[in-house]
Amino acid sequence: MGGQLEEKQDRQISIRRSIKQYFIATLILCLIAPGAANAEDLKPETIAAFNRYVQLTEAQIDAELARREPFLWIESLPENRREAVYQELRDGKVVIERLETLDDGKKISVPGGLIHHWIGTIFVPGATLAQVVAFEQDYDNQLQYFQPDVMRSKIMQHNGSDFVVDIRFYKKKIITTVLDTTHEVHYEPVDATHEWSRSHTTRVQEVEDAGEPHEKLKREGRDNGFLWRMNTYWRFEEKDGGTYIESQSISLTRDIPTGLGWMIGPYVNSVPRESLTFTLDHTRSAILQRIGATGSHQISRNKTPG
Repeated sequence: MGGQLEEKQDRQISIRRSIKQYFIATLILCLIAPGAANAEDLKPETIAAFNRYVQLTEAQIDAELARREPFLWIESLPENRREAVYQELRDGKVVIERLETLDDGKKISVPGGLIHHWIGTIFVPGATLAQVVAFEQDYDNQLQYFQPDVMRSKIMQHNGSDFVVDIRFYKKKIITTVLDTTHEVHYEPVDATHEWSRSHTTRVQEVEDAGEPHEKLKREGRDNGFLWRMNTYWRFEEKDGGTYIESQSISLTRDIPTGLGWMIGPYVNSVPRESLTFTLDHTRSAILQRIGATGSHQISRNKTPG
Protein backbone atom coordinates (compact mmCIF):
# COMPACT_ATOMS: atom_id res chain seq x y z
CA MET A 1 0.00 0.00 0.00
CA GLY A 2 2.83 2.34 0.93
CA GLY A 3 4.55 1.64 -2.40
CA GLN A 4 1.42 2.58 -4.34
CA LEU A 5 1.09 5.82 -2.39
CA GLU A 6 4.71 6.76 -3.06
CA GLU A 7 4.28 5.93 -6.76
CA LYS A 8 1.17 8.15 -6.91
CA GLN A 9 3.02 11.00 -5.18
CA ASP A 10 5.95 10.63 -7.61
CA ARG A 11 3.56 10.83 -10.57
CA GLN A 12 1.93 13.97 -9.14
CA ILE A 13 5.33 15.61 -8.61
CA SER A 14 6.37 14.67 -12.15
CA ILE A 15 3.16 16.13 -13.59
CA ARG A 16 3.57 19.38 -11.63
CA ARG A 17 7.20 19.64 -12.77
CA SER A 18 6.20 19.09 -16.40
CA ILE A 19 3.49 21.74 -16.17
CA LYS A 20 5.94 24.20 -14.62
CA GLN A 21 8.55 23.51 -17.31
CA TYR A 22 5.92 23.96 -20.02
CA PHE A 23 4.83 27.24 -18.47
CA ILE A 24 8.43 28.49 -18.26
CA ALA A 25 9.09 27.45 -21.86
CA THR A 26 5.94 29.25 -23.01
CA LEU A 27 6.97 32.43 -21.19
CA ILE A 28 10.49 32.32 -22.61
CA LEU A 29 9.23 31.69 -26.13
CA CYS A 30 6.89 34.67 -25.76
CA LEU A 31 9.81 36.81 -24.59
CA ILE A 32 11.96 35.90 -27.57
CA ALA A 33 9.24 36.09 -30.19
CA PRO A 34 9.90 38.53 -33.04
CA GLY A 35 9.46 42.06 -31.77
CA ALA A 36 9.80 41.17 -28.09
CA ALA A 37 13.59 40.85 -28.16
CA ASN A 38 13.96 44.32 -29.69
CA ALA A 39 12.64 45.79 -26.44
CA GLU A 40 15.62 44.25 -24.67
CA ASP A 41 18.45 45.17 -27.03
CA LEU A 42 21.81 45.59 -25.36
CA LYS A 43 21.92 49.20 -24.18
CA PRO A 44 24.94 51.46 -23.51
CA GLU A 45 23.99 51.77 -19.84
CA THR A 46 23.91 47.98 -19.51
CA ILE A 47 27.41 47.66 -20.94
CA ALA A 48 28.63 50.54 -18.77
CA ALA A 49 27.37 48.78 -15.63
CA PHE A 50 28.97 45.49 -16.67
CA ASN A 51 32.26 47.22 -17.42
CA ARG A 52 32.16 48.87 -13.99
CA TYR A 53 31.53 45.51 -12.36
CA VAL A 54 34.43 43.95 -14.26
CA GLN A 55 36.73 46.87 -13.46
CA LEU A 56 36.10 46.53 -9.71
CA THR A 57 36.37 42.73 -9.82
CA GLU A 58 39.63 42.77 -11.75
CA ALA A 59 41.06 45.31 -9.29
CA GLN A 60 40.32 42.80 -6.51
CA ILE A 61 41.81 39.95 -8.54
CA ASP A 62 44.96 41.95 -9.30
CA ALA A 63 45.38 42.77 -5.61
CA GLU A 64 44.99 39.10 -4.68
CA LEU A 65 47.54 38.00 -7.27
CA ALA A 66 49.98 40.65 -6.08
CA ARG A 67 49.74 39.34 -2.50
CA ARG A 68 50.23 35.75 -3.72
CA GLU A 69 48.90 34.33 -0.46
CA PRO A 70 46.28 33.05 -0.44
CA PHE A 71 46.50 32.16 -4.13
CA LEU A 72 43.28 30.16 -4.40
CA TRP A 73 39.87 31.31 -3.21
CA ILE A 74 39.40 28.18 -1.07
CA GLU A 75 42.58 29.02 0.86
CA SER A 76 40.85 32.14 2.22
CA LEU A 77 37.99 30.16 3.78
CA PRO A 78 37.73 29.63 7.56
CA GLU A 79 39.82 26.66 8.64
CA ASN A 80 36.98 24.25 9.44
CA ARG A 81 35.25 24.90 6.11
CA ARG A 82 38.52 24.96 4.21
CA GLU A 83 39.38 21.43 5.34
CA ALA A 84 35.91 20.19 4.37
CA VAL A 85 36.24 21.77 0.92
CA TYR A 86 39.69 20.26 0.36
CA GLN A 87 38.21 16.85 1.19
CA GLU A 88 35.40 17.38 -1.33
CA LEU A 89 37.95 18.28 -3.98
CA ARG A 90 40.06 15.22 -3.22
CA ASP A 91 36.86 13.17 -3.56
CA GLY A 92 36.50 14.45 -7.13
CA LYS A 93 33.74 16.99 -6.58
CA VAL A 94 33.32 20.44 -8.08
CA VAL A 95 33.12 23.11 -5.37
CA ILE A 96 31.20 26.13 -6.63
CA GLU A 97 29.81 29.28 -5.06
CA ARG A 98 28.14 32.49 -6.16
CA LEU A 99 30.04 35.78 -5.75
CA GLU A 100 29.05 39.43 -5.96
CA THR A 101 31.28 42.47 -6.33
CA LEU A 102 30.07 45.62 -4.58
CA ASP A 103 30.85 49.24 -5.36
CA ASP A 104 31.88 50.92 -2.10
CA GLY A 105 29.66 48.46 -0.23
CA LYS A 106 26.68 48.95 -2.53
CA LYS A 107 25.11 46.62 -5.06
CA ILE A 108 25.86 47.56 -8.68
CA SER A 109 22.68 48.31 -10.62
CA VAL A 110 22.57 46.83 -14.13
CA PRO A 111 19.68 48.39 -16.07
CA GLY A 112 18.32 45.98 -18.65
CA GLY A 113 20.71 43.17 -17.73
CA LEU A 114 21.81 40.57 -15.20
CA ILE A 115 25.36 39.81 -14.08
CA HIS A 116 26.13 36.22 -13.10
CA HIS A 117 29.29 35.79 -11.03
CA TRP A 118 30.44 32.32 -9.97
CA ILE A 119 33.65 30.71 -8.78
CA GLY A 120 34.45 27.02 -8.93
CA THR A 121 37.37 24.75 -8.10
CA ILE A 122 38.49 21.21 -8.94
CA PHE A 123 41.50 19.08 -8.06
CA VAL A 124 43.22 16.89 -10.65
CA PRO A 125 45.31 14.25 -8.85
CA GLY A 126 48.59 13.29 -10.49
CA ALA A 127 48.53 16.25 -12.91
CA THR A 128 51.39 18.72 -13.10
CA LEU A 129 50.93 22.42 -13.71
CA ALA A 130 52.51 22.03 -17.15
CA GLN A 131 50.07 19.27 -18.11
CA VAL A 132 47.07 21.31 -16.98
CA VAL A 133 48.13 24.47 -18.81
CA ALA A 134 48.91 22.47 -21.96
CA PHE A 135 45.38 21.09 -21.87
CA GLU A 136 43.82 24.50 -21.26
CA GLN A 137 45.68 25.96 -24.24
CA ASP A 138 44.67 23.14 -26.60
CA TYR A 139 41.68 25.09 -27.89
CA ASP A 140 41.62 23.37 -31.27
CA ASN A 141 40.56 20.11 -29.59
CA GLN A 142 37.97 21.36 -27.08
CA LEU A 143 35.18 19.76 -29.09
CA GLN A 144 36.64 16.38 -28.17
CA TYR A 145 36.18 16.98 -24.45
CA PHE A 146 33.32 19.46 -24.01
CA GLN A 147 30.47 18.12 -26.12
CA PRO A 148 27.66 19.05 -26.37
CA ASP A 149 28.38 22.50 -24.87
CA VAL A 150 31.15 23.18 -27.39
CA MET A 151 30.30 22.57 -31.05
CA ARG A 152 33.63 23.84 -32.42
CA SER A 153 36.71 25.70 -31.24
CA LYS A 154 39.66 27.10 -33.16
CA ILE A 155 42.76 29.15 -32.38
CA MET A 156 42.65 32.17 -34.68
CA GLN A 157 45.85 33.82 -33.38
CA HIS A 158 48.63 32.70 -31.03
CA ASN A 159 51.52 34.86 -29.92
CA GLY A 160 53.46 33.58 -26.91
CA SER A 161 51.11 33.65 -23.91
CA ASP A 162 48.26 35.31 -25.83
CA PHE A 163 45.51 33.59 -27.79
CA VAL A 164 42.51 34.66 -29.86
CA VAL A 165 40.00 31.82 -29.99
CA ASP A 166 36.67 31.32 -31.76
CA ILE A 167 34.22 29.01 -29.97
CA ARG A 168 30.70 27.95 -30.92
CA PHE A 169 28.62 27.15 -27.83
CA TYR A 170 25.48 25.04 -27.67
CA LYS A 171 23.03 25.11 -24.79
CA LYS A 172 19.73 23.28 -24.52
CA LYS A 173 17.59 23.89 -21.48
CA ILE A 174 13.92 24.00 -22.45
CA ILE A 175 14.99 25.88 -25.58
CA THR A 176 18.13 25.57 -27.70
CA THR A 177 20.66 28.40 -28.08
CA VAL A 178 23.77 28.45 -30.28
CA LEU A 179 26.34 31.24 -29.91
CA ASP A 180 29.45 32.14 -31.90
CA THR A 181 32.03 33.83 -29.68
CA THR A 182 35.53 35.24 -29.88
CA HIS A 183 37.80 35.31 -26.83
CA GLU A 184 41.09 37.04 -26.10
CA VAL A 185 43.05 34.96 -23.59
CA HIS A 186 46.24 35.80 -21.71
CA TYR A 187 48.34 33.39 -19.59
CA GLU A 188 50.75 34.54 -16.91
CA PRO A 189 53.20 32.07 -15.31
CA VAL A 190 54.04 33.00 -11.71
CA ASP A 191 56.56 30.33 -10.73
CA ALA A 192 57.10 26.59 -11.11
CA THR A 193 53.82 25.72 -9.36
CA HIS A 194 51.53 28.72 -9.98
CA GLU A 195 49.97 30.26 -13.09
CA TRP A 196 46.88 32.31 -13.93
CA SER A 197 44.97 33.33 -17.03
CA ARG A 198 42.07 35.56 -17.99
CA SER A 199 39.73 35.58 -20.95
CA HIS A 200 37.43 38.30 -22.31
CA THR A 201 34.80 37.90 -25.00
CA THR A 202 35.25 40.38 -27.83
CA ARG A 203 32.33 39.03 -29.85
CA VAL A 204 29.10 37.20 -28.95
CA GLN A 205 26.60 36.49 -31.73
CA GLU A 206 23.55 34.29 -31.60
CA VAL A 207 23.28 31.84 -34.50
CA GLU A 208 19.92 31.53 -36.20
CA ASP A 209 19.12 28.13 -37.80
CA ALA A 210 22.51 26.76 -36.70
CA GLY A 211 23.82 23.93 -38.85
CA GLU A 212 21.46 24.65 -41.71
CA PRO A 213 22.70 25.88 -45.12
CA HIS A 214 20.90 29.18 -44.51
CA GLU A 215 22.18 29.75 -40.97
CA LYS A 216 23.02 33.35 -40.14
CA LEU A 217 24.49 35.40 -37.32
CA LYS A 218 22.30 37.92 -35.56
CA ARG A 219 23.74 41.37 -34.98
CA GLU A 220 25.63 41.74 -31.72
CA GLY A 221 23.37 43.10 -29.00
CA ARG A 222 20.25 42.65 -31.13
CA ASP A 223 19.28 39.12 -30.20
CA ASN A 224 17.50 37.21 -27.46
CA GLY A 225 20.02 38.23 -24.82
CA PHE A 226 20.92 34.77 -23.56
CA LEU A 227 24.56 35.87 -23.39
CA TRP A 228 26.02 39.30 -24.13
CA ARG A 229 29.42 39.10 -22.40
CA MET A 230 31.51 36.47 -20.60
CA ASN A 231 34.85 36.85 -18.81
CA THR A 232 36.68 34.03 -17.08
CA TYR A 233 39.59 34.18 -14.65
CA TRP A 234 41.60 31.02 -14.02
CA ARG A 235 44.21 30.10 -11.42
CA PHE A 236 46.30 26.94 -11.35
CA GLU A 237 48.30 25.70 -8.36
CA GLU A 238 50.30 22.48 -8.27
CA LYS A 239 50.46 20.91 -4.81
CA ASP A 240 49.23 17.93 -2.80
CA GLY A 241 50.24 15.51 -5.56
CA GLY A 242 48.18 17.19 -8.27
CA THR A 243 46.94 20.55 -9.52
CA TYR A 244 44.06 22.70 -8.30
CA ILE A 245 42.12 24.56 -10.99
CA GLU A 246 40.00 27.57 -10.06
CA SER A 247 37.70 29.36 -12.51
CA GLN A 248 35.84 32.59 -11.85
CA SER A 249 33.15 33.43 -14.40
CA ILE A 250 31.37 36.77 -14.94
CA SER A 251 28.65 36.83 -17.60
CA LEU A 252 26.00 39.28 -18.74
CA THR A 253 22.50 38.35 -19.93
CA ARG A 254 19.24 40.18 -20.52
CA ASP A 255 17.15 41.13 -17.52
CA ILE A 256 14.00 39.32 -16.39
CA PRO A 257 10.79 41.26 -17.08
CA THR A 258 9.16 42.73 -13.98
CA GLY A 259 6.85 40.28 -12.24
CA LEU A 260 8.31 37.14 -13.83
CA GLY A 261 11.36 36.72 -11.61
CA TRP A 262 9.66 34.15 -9.40
CA MET A 263 9.11 31.90 -12.41
CA ILE A 264 12.00 32.56 -14.81
CA GLY A 265 14.63 33.71 -12.30
CA PRO A 266 15.73 30.25 -11.13
CA TYR A 267 16.02 29.09 -14.76
CA VAL A 268 18.09 32.10 -15.88
CA ASN A 269 20.37 31.97 -12.84
CA SER A 270 20.92 28.21 -13.04
CA VAL A 271 22.41 28.22 -16.56
CA PRO A 272 25.74 30.01 -15.73
CA ARG A 273 26.22 27.83 -12.66
CA GLU A 274 25.54 24.64 -14.59
CA SER A 275 27.84 25.75 -17.43
CA LEU A 276 30.75 26.39 -15.06
CA THR A 277 30.16 23.10 -13.26
CA PHE A 278 30.07 21.26 -16.60
CA THR A 279 33.30 22.92 -17.76
CA LEU A 280 35.22 22.13 -14.59
CA ASP A 281 33.93 18.58 -14.28
CA HIS A 282 34.80 17.78 -17.89
CA THR A 283 38.18 19.51 -17.54
CA ARG A 284 39.07 17.22 -14.67
CA SER A 285 37.94 14.10 -16.53
CA ALA A 286 39.74 15.10 -19.74
CA ILE A 287 43.07 15.83 -18.02
CA LEU A 288 42.91 12.55 -16.09
CA GLN A 289 42.23 10.78 -19.38
CA ARG A 290 45.20 12.51 -21.00
CA ILE A 291 47.74 11.88 -18.27
CA GLY A 292 46.53 8.31 -17.89
CA ALA A 293 47.83 7.64 -21.38
CA THR A 294 51.35 8.76 -20.38
CA GLY A 295 51.79 6.07 -17.76
CA SER A 296 51.70 6.21 -13.95
CA HIS A 297 55.51 6.22 -13.69
CA GLN A 298 55.69 9.61 -15.41
CA ILE A 299 52.90 11.06 -13.28
CA SER A 300 54.56 10.04 -10.04
CA ARG A 301 57.87 11.43 -11.21
CA ASN A 302 56.32 14.86 -11.90
CA LYS A 303 54.22 14.98 -8.74
CA THR A 304 54.75 17.76 -6.22
CA PRO A 305 54.49 16.65 -2.57
CA GLY A 306 51.83 18.33 -0.48
